[in-house]
Amino acid sequence: MAEVPAGAGAAPSQGVALVTGASRGIGRELVLGLAGAGWSVGALARDAVALDGVVEEVSTAGGRAVGTCVDVADAHGVAAAVHALETELGGTTLLVNCAGRIEADEAVPWEADLDEVRRVLEANVLGPFHLVRAVVPGMVARGGGRVVDLSSGAAHKDAPLHAAYGASKAALFRLGGAVTAAGREHGVLAFEVSPGVVRTGMSTGMSVHAERTEWTDPADVVALVLAVARGELDAWAGRLVRAGTDTPASLAAAARAGLAPRARSLDVVPYGPDDPMS
Repeated sequence: MAEVPAGAGAAPSQGVALVTGASRGIGRELVLGLAGAGWSVGALARDAVALDGVVEEVSTAGGRAVGTCVDVADAHGVAAAVHALETELGGTTLLVNCAGRIEADEAVPWEADLDEVRRVLEANVLGPFHLVRAVVPGMVARGGGRVVDLSSGAAHKDAPLHAAYGASKAALFRLGGAVTAAGREHGVLAFEVSPGVVRTGMSTGMSVHAERTEWTDPADVVALVLAVARGELDAWAGRLVRAGTDTPASLAAAARAGLAPRARSLDVVPYGPDDPMS
């Protein structure tokens, strides 16, 4: 475990955040952004060397972070990592499930490599379950907390390729909804934050983005997560928000105007007013 103390110029702690997938890409940006906003951050990732680099960046900027190397697919490892981080930092008030993977091969569902499918589901579905089991009981005991799941358009849009990734993100959306449904009375809420299309190793390796010239600014993702962390978007619990399209201000305004009961939720659309499932 690598730890850096808060620098002399660091802002007072806003709380404790745990971020998975913290060593690179969007996870790295979230660690830096949360620490820069005064949060004490527990950073979890598989790459110990890259993780140490992120922790050092936080230190240099005057923030506080503790890094722990763990594979989110390892339930026992996750439980031990969360215990160690909370011993160092205190109880978690914000959990960000950012770790994830996509199939290496672009194939239609019936030609998908089952080993790849298994690895994607373990990282993107079982991993967040492991974090929820390790973190949320403490949130409930302390009277509240927030969970952010890094979602994707693949959660709610059909596509011919990367079926395991799409299925995993839909499952993650449903897990977040369950956390909100069960946790609301305890002050625990979950949010699905789609990052848009940030330029990362994952996105640039996908053929669908081969000709893309416009990318979502990671700062937009950080801004949405910080707004969730501050409680500004609680009306959006159990719903999807998208960086690059939504802003904290636009989402707050939409909430004030009134949200339909199932707006931005994962649902079956009725075929009409007489649909018995409506």
